Amino acid sequence: MVHCFSMFEKNIVIDVYSGGVHLMEAPAYMLTKYYAENGFEKDGLSQIAIKACKEIPLNLLEEGYRELSELEMEGLLFSEDFYEKAAQNLRKGSVVKALCIHIAHDCNLRCKYCFADEGAFGGKRGLMSADTGKKAIDFVIEKSGSRRNIEIDFFGGEPLINFGVVKEIVEYARSLEEKFNKKFRFTITTNGILLDDSKIEYINQNMSNIVLSIDGTKETNDKMRPHANGKGSYDEIVPKFLKVAKSRNQDNYYVRGTFTRENPNFSKDVLHLADLGFKQTSVEPVVAPFDMPYALQYEDLPVLFEEYEKLAVEYIKRKKEGNGFNFFHFMIDLDQGPCVIKRLSGCGSGCEYLAITPDGDIYPCHQFVGNEKFKMGNLSSNKFNYYIKGEFENNNVYTKPECKKCWAKFYCSGGCPANAWNFNQDLNIPYDLGCELQRKRIECAIAIKASI
Repeated sequence: MVHCFSMFEKNIVIDVYSGGVHLMEAPAYMLTKYYAENGFEKDGLSQIAIKACKEIPLNLLEEGYRELSELEMEGLLFSEDFYEKAAQNLRKGSVVKALCIHIAHDCNLRCKYCFADEGAFGGKRGLMSADTGKKAIDFVIEKSGSRRNIEIDFFGGEPLINFGVVKEIVEYARSLEEKFNKKFRFTITTNGILLDDSKIEYINQNMSNIVLSIDGTKETNDKMRPHANGKGSYDEIVPKFLKVAKSRNQDNYYVRGTFTRENPNFSKDVLHLADLGFKQTSVEPVVAPFDMPYALQYEDLPVLFEEYEKLAVEYIKRKKEGNGFNFFHFMIDLDQGPCVIKRLSGCGSGCEYLAITPDGDIYPCHQFVGNEKFKMGNLSSNKFNYYIKGEFENNNVYTKPECKKCWAKFYCSGGCPANAWNFNQDLNIPYDLGCELQRKRIECAIAIKASI
């Protein structure tokens, strides 16, 4: 399987199974597009192929065919699918290596697109106790087996509402590291309203990463991320976020935003964050039911595709000028760095990554919280639903018919299981609009690599 596309005056060919990415001149590119549809002819350049590429001179077609033949022989083009057999024999036997600890099911903002029901996750508002947080640490130590490195994400709602308990959990986890041969790595996500110098200092000393929620310009942010009284949050958070970014030497943080149908020209919001001085950005499409006024629609895709390309052009320009920034969706590993299991099955939600609510309930990830069908147990009951774990563990790009035939499957690993369930009530049917955007982002990311 190959995927061919042109962007920024470059002809790019992705060989899906080898992971090869090739820049090609027009003759080889035209031939590759033809063979992608009709199958590669190992016996030589046929008259049918010559006719299909009739605008290319014969001598250039012959040279292009020789180049393709060499790549094919090296296993870098038209390569065989060896992943499907690996998927059939996939037996993860995974251990839990990461927890999303919902330290607070409450929030001091009322973001209009919030999937978490403004912090309540469809239930009652509440804060996690230190006792429950410590049980979560005990749980992950037990379920992580011999794995040493463990990720803990403090999430909400707004975690800083319950920051005292955050600190108690961190200190408790640290106290057990040597005894159980574990190393904890902490991350916290915050809207910034309650950030102050003492909290920033503690986070910098104890958290490997921090995610700072902001949507872009003042107009964009304040429209979607207001207080309960309607007052915007931009002016409160920007000075604090800039202080965090500077204090962390512009590394190990993200300013993380969401774009909606209210700001389809989202490239200006990304560039605004870069102009403020943030070097680590992630602005992602809202995922919401199609009947919500801010939800993205299929008819928005041409505009959104244009925005990603517009952003990519500026991204390249700034990188070349020495004033670049990182945009999460344009950061791509072309060396197939993740192991085969990761390429096949993605984030590990439901088996390697779990979410814990303030009441100690266990779910496959933060986006499943509140869906009783996916409740996997409770920290106090000593029971854990291994059947649900198995459902997620056996889920991969070859159990999903649409993914199986998609050229981008090893870059997204089948997409988000929660989105698949929420839109299609099936873990094996991905959220198609999200797939369309993902494919465009991957093309942009690869074109950027080819241009810098």
